[in-house]
Amino acid sequence: MAKQKTLFECQSCGMQSPRWMGKCTNCGEWESMIELSSDQIKFLKEIAGVSSKAVGSVAQPITSIKQEEIDRFSSGSVELDLVLGGGIVASSLTLIGGSPGIGKSTLLLKIAGNIAQNCKKVLYVSGEESMGQIKLRSDRLGANSDNLFLLCEINLQNIISEISRNDYGMIVIDSIQTLYSEDSPTASGSVTQVRTITFDLMRLAKTLDIPIFLIGHITKDGSIAGPRVLEHMVDTVLYFEGDSNNELRILRGFKNRFGSTNEVGIFEMNKNGLIDAKSITNKFYSKTTLQAGSALTVIMEGSRPIIIEVQALVCEAHGNARRSSTGFENNRLGMLLALLEKKLDLPLGTYDVFINIPGGIKINEPSADLAIIAAILSSYRNRPLSSQTIFLGEVSLTGEIREVSSTQIRLKEITTHGFKKAILSTKPQDDVGVKCFATDDVAKVVEWMFE
Repeated sequence: MAKQKTLFECQSCGMQSPRWMGKCTNCGEWESMIELSSDQIKFLKEIAGVSSKAVGSVAQPITSIKQEEIDRFSSGSVELDLVLGGGIVASSLTLIGGSPGIGKSTLLLKIAGNIAQNCKKVLYVSGEESMGQIKLRSDRLGANSDNLFLLCEINLQNIISEISRNDYGMIVIDSIQTLYSEDSPTASGSVTQVRTITFDLMRLAKTLDIPIFLIGHITKDGSIAGPRVLEHMVDTVLYFEGDSNNELRILRGFKNRFGSTNEVGIFEMNKNGLIDAKSITNKFYSKTTLQAGSALTVIMEGSRPIIIEVQALVCEAHGNARRSSTGFENNRLGMLLALLEKKLDLPLGTYDVFINIPGGIKINEPSADLAIIAAILSSYRNRPLSSQTIFLGEVSLTGEIREVSSTQIRLKEITTHGFKKAILSTKPQDDVGVKCFATDDVAKVVEWMFE
């Protein structure tokens, strides 16, 4: 009798190997390889087998294919509709990830309540909380409706049976890692289970034309727990960002087959739950006089300009100089500090430098470079900057200040909020209502920066 071959599988990425390895050669995780049982190996062979008699699809010229019309409906949240590209798409499979306590379940329960109140049946499936806990949150959110159904279940087959008995307009799964399928012999949350369940839910969404939202746990490095194939299979991937101790939350799209990934949604956590942020004017900067070490700039989050405050602290180092930043890329900070030492002869190598972006927002574009430099110089010289001045520009390694995208939109935003002066690389041709100072070099900015 032939001996059963041994097979090992990585629980992080799903890579299989005939021998055990301390470190997975695919994803680099340590102690992630587990030995599969004979039943598991048999199951993997069965799902991987393809019948040689299967008839393939017939290729067609792309010019003969009619464009499909995307059917959308509103979620009841302006911010979520913006991120999704205009609303929820029927038959879509959407994955939402984020840190524990950031508001994933709160948001989707509120959205489920909004849609249920629009006469659509919604099924909220929870594998982590009891019905009493969900009802308590629903009372607080004002999401109660006769069309909102709760199901506490982790068996996928039982969930599918419930879906087949009712005509649901939307389904929420909280969370994908807690479910298990009887078709897969592995434990809940394993690579094989998540892969199998996601495929079944994707097929269910496309067959029944029902939008399904999945809540996903994240690992300590901020990525969705489970196999990477999970993010490839779904139609949309959204991430919640922000500090759980801060009232603001940012929902960012990382993948969207039905729209752009450039838009972000901004929400506010209050006693009534997670709601659309109606006004973010004063959320990221203070209108009072700036302290030394603070500067103002405008960043673009999708199509939305946001005025933010950049804070810097420069102090003498006792030992090795430290560089730390919150909300700004640390490597770019090191580049800007090296530029200041080279161009302005500042001895920053003997100083600690700390950068902070208030409000929990993260800067993902280089337009804030000039404001970062202005805040560093302000803290270094202990001289405050004008609270009526906006710094706008990307700084190159040679000290050149370059123009940023959507300059007109940014200037229109600062005009709306009453700012008087803007420092940037090129003066706009049209009158924008603010006094613009154009300069192409960092050294020239310092001459009148503190006026």
